[in-house]
Amino acid sequence: MSVPGVSGKTVVITGATGGIGIATALAFTEAGANVVRTDIGPEPSGAGSAYVQADVVDADAVAEVFEHARRLHGQVDAVVHTAGVLTTGPVSELTDSEWNRVLTVNATGTMVVTRAASRVLRGPASITVVSSNAGATPRAGMAAYAASKAAATAFVRSLGLELAPRGIRCNVISPGSTDTAMLRGMWNDTDGSAATIAGSPENFRLGIPLGRIADASEIAGCAVFLASAAAQHITLHDLRVDGGATLDQ
Repeated sequence: MSVPGVSGKTVVITGATGGIGIATALAFTEAGANVVRTDIGPEPSGAGSAYVQADVVDADAVAEVFEHARRLHGQVDAVVHTAGVLTTGPVSELTDSEWNRVLTVNATGTMVVTRAASRVLRGPASITVVSSNAGATPRAGMAAYAASKAAATAFVRSLGLELAPRGIRCNVISPGSTDTAMLRGMWNDTDGSAATIAGSPENFRLGIPLGRIADASEIAGCAVFLASAAAQHITLHDLRVDGGATLDQ
């Protein structure tokens, strides 16, 4: 499948061994892009496209990812940053190490990756960061995660103002509950999908009006769209992909 503005272009994808990252790499490959993937762990066997191991908070390692992509393909045209971590629980039980880890990976990691991207991208180009609807809507038991995603979202939109004159678009995707290992790690039983869809009024959390949990491929499809020619006049946008879960909040 050829997607105008994506086919033949080079995209760097972070967090590429996680659920949304894997789906995003596959979606861009199917759209005809040259994909360079990166994550903190070693390359998964049989994964296909180019891979560079790097920690998103290590500026030198991230710079090498972009340099590797340029050596392979001449230039980088798009970046999709999906890397992130989650911690849950009440603030009274939140440890300093948990807070520091979540803020470092989710907020500082976003800064490191997008700063590096801003130094090598030449317009027309795009940066898309996968944040979370928790960054805009309070979530009981998720204060650190929500704060880190709010910071990431605000940073990317401000960066978009700086890069717009160069023809570089900066957008955010804010998923809600998506069927990934991260979500399933929050469930106490084998399948918490029904409770997630229903919501929990006692925690001031609405359910999902569309009545289903998102598939990672749906987030990936939005990332392809935002990098494509069809989105060439979209920047500073926070695309909520949560089945309506935060519509009234």
